[in-house]
Amino acid sequence: MFRQNLPTYLVVILLIVGINFFLPRMMPGDPLMAIYGVEALVAMTPELKDSLLRSFALDKPLWEQFIAYLRQLVHGDLGYSYYYGAPTLEVILGRLPWTLLLVGSAIILSTTLGVLLGIESGWRRGTALDRSMLSGFMALSGFPGFFLGMVLLLVFAVTLRLLPLGGATTVYSGLSGPALYADVVKHLVLPISALTLGHVAGDYLLTRSTMVTVLKEPYILSARAKGLRERVICYRHAGRNSLLPVVTRTGVRLGRIVTGTLFIEVIFAYPGLGTLTYQALLARDYAVLQGIFLVVAVLVLFANFSADLLYIRVDPRIRDAHHH
Repeated sequence: MFRQNLPTYLVVILLIVGINFFLPRMMPGDPLMAIYGVEALVAMTPELKDSLLRSFALDKPLWEQFIAYLRQLVHGDLGYSYYYGAPTLEVILGRLPWTLLLVGSAIILSTTLGVLLGIESGWRRGTALDRSMLSGFMALSGFPGFFLGMVLLLVFAVTLRLLPLGGATTVYSGLSGPALYADVVKHLVLPISALTLGHVAGDYLLTRSTMVTVLKEPYILSARAKGLRERVICYRHAGRNSLLPVVTRTGVRLGRIVTGTLFIEVIFAYPGLGTLTYQALLARDYAVLQGIFLVVAVLVLFANFSADLLYIRVDPRIRDAHHH
């Protein structure tokens, strides 16, 4: 499976790189203006402008520009941000850990909660607990993450003042060690809650639906006939097989989660890639926008690739099929 999917991922990466290269050059006017914006060009000296033209090979044919662009990417050069006065990669890498912390934690929490509650709900189908959870999650699935984020912000930060309004740490607090970690977790609670609540309902509904179907399979009856304990049948036999569509869905929805994270970061002023994108849009910092697009696209592809590998671990039939 690894060898079969690898060419597909390489083609997608090339397409992303191609779009990232051609998009600013397809815009009307000077390509340098499209990449850096008119504001940056006004403040740019003629010597620096000539240097950039040579650096991006903009005075050469398109194919030579593309090769120069690929060469820059190989060396980790995503351009220079005149708004931040630093290399684009350096600006993005400074914000990336916060976004990874937020997205990674939200995915782990929403998937774990959704799967566990979906298995329990499907196993207890028709009971009062099942009906209550089903109604609650169906209602929750109708609200987008950013709306839930604003509600949480108003209730817990503005009205009750239990949690910080925004940011990732308390400014000028001088905290270090465990106190700093506790401060980071405190600032993370509201954005991670908004993201988790925005995605947990989908995992729950999918797992419950699959669980109900799996429980009708002949091998569940066979497991009961062997005298296996109910919890073993629930989690080892039925629950494990209910995971397969959830793993597939997690890989597919990663792009949507990252997009949702951008809105959540802006609402909570969280210093990740979402806030950086918003600031870059306001400042027309095209170099940063291009860099974020490329980095996020590659990260989503990597996560999809990891989901493919996990799918083999969860479903041995796929691994056996490829071995034969």
